[in-house]
Amino acid sequence: MTTIDETLKIIKRGTEEVLLEAELIEKLKLNRPLRIKAGFDPTAPDLHLGHTVLLNKMRQLQNLGHEILFLIGDFTGMIGDPSGKNETRPPLSREQVAENARTYQQQVFKVLDADKTKILFNSTWCNQLTSVDLIKLASSLTVARMLERDDFHKRFSNNQPIAIHELLYPLLQGYDSVVMQADIELGGTDQKFNLLMGRELQKQRGQAPQIVITMPLLVGLDGVKKMSKSLGNYIGIDEPPDEIFGKVMSISDEVMWIWYELVSFRSLDDIKQLRLDAEAGRNPRDIKLLLAEELTARFHSEEAAKTAHANFTARFQKGQLPTDLPLLELNHAGQALAIAQVMKQAGLAESTSKAMQLIQQGAVRVDGTRVQDKAYQLEPGGEYIVQVGKHRVAKIKISKTC
Repeated sequence: MTTIDETLKIIKRGTEEVLLEAELIEKLKLNRPLRIKAGFDPTAPDLHLGHTVLLNKMRQLQNLGHEILFLIGDFTGMIGDPSGKNETRPPLSREQVAENARTYQQQVFKVLDADKTKILFNSTWCNQLTSVDLIKLASSLTVARMLERDDFHKRFSNNQPIAIHELLYPLLQGYDSVVMQADIELGGTDQKFNLLMGRELQKQRGQAPQIVITMPLLVGLDGVKKMSKSLGNYIGIDEPPDEIFGKVMSISDEVMWIWYELVSFRSLDDIKQLRLDAEAGRNPRDIKLLLAEELTARFHSEEAAKTAHANFTARFQKGQLPTDLPLLELNHAGQALAIAQVMKQAGLAESTSKAMQLIQQGAVRVDGTRVQDKAYQLEPGGEYIVQVGKHRVAKIKISKTC
């Protein structure tokens, strides 16, 4: 039997905030399965590794005996979540959302236990809302309160348009929590306003407010921006084993430790020991191989992971570069980008000063040619293979547009 202290330790691993922890403890004392909600808008056809930060936490709570409610926002997906967006998103068609939702249903059980997960669609109740219902829902919050939200505030201050339907999104997400009677809702740090909306609407309707647990956003393959399909810096959990393995191996050593914290199932003690090993001189590449094998096995199988490991090792031992490198597009307002900046943004070097050092050491090649000029630039529009040492490599494109 897991104690409350042990449960809290599991829940808090890798989390950004738990709001409010005192209320969470009281809910845990109820000694019943808590209803755990996490919503995913099917705005793209595949789940990626960034999504698994939430899914992993859901699986941990599932293993503790709590009820997992995986919500597919097929209704809100047609609006488009404005979180972190600096412009109005074009709504998706019902057909696009439905097709993406089918993909999510197929892929989510690579992490969650299918027998213990309830999949819900918010169109089930949102389609039943009348115009009167929507007006009543809209009366739950003032415009001033809505504009406290960071992205809305910035757009309003910069005279950028905010469509009325975007203001409905947080309210509808909060309404989902009311209908589902959620005890806990999980979301990324960029979702905090929406998650708190669930608490607010539950209070207004006489329900015990849900606990809000925010998770950090997983940095993508570029080591700079959050993992996103639109940015091309992602690993799809349905990608072939060799692609998953190779992409994990392409991340920087710095990003590797972030990923260990957020997406590895290794214990914190094991990760601490790996850090100590690295400080004692163990090659970070060997530690990264362990992570690549773990993640490949999770989404495929142990056998597939070992085969991918062998394929990767053989390929690099023979000096052959992979032919299936993901294309990473860097935006520099349509201008050429210095090689040191390219290396930093692509996660091939921890900093521009470290990049300069690697260039000076002769460790950097562009399209197979050694680069020793620190002022060397990559021109916009072209695609380049940038290699640092034997094991760090990326396919780079500098955007032609702003």
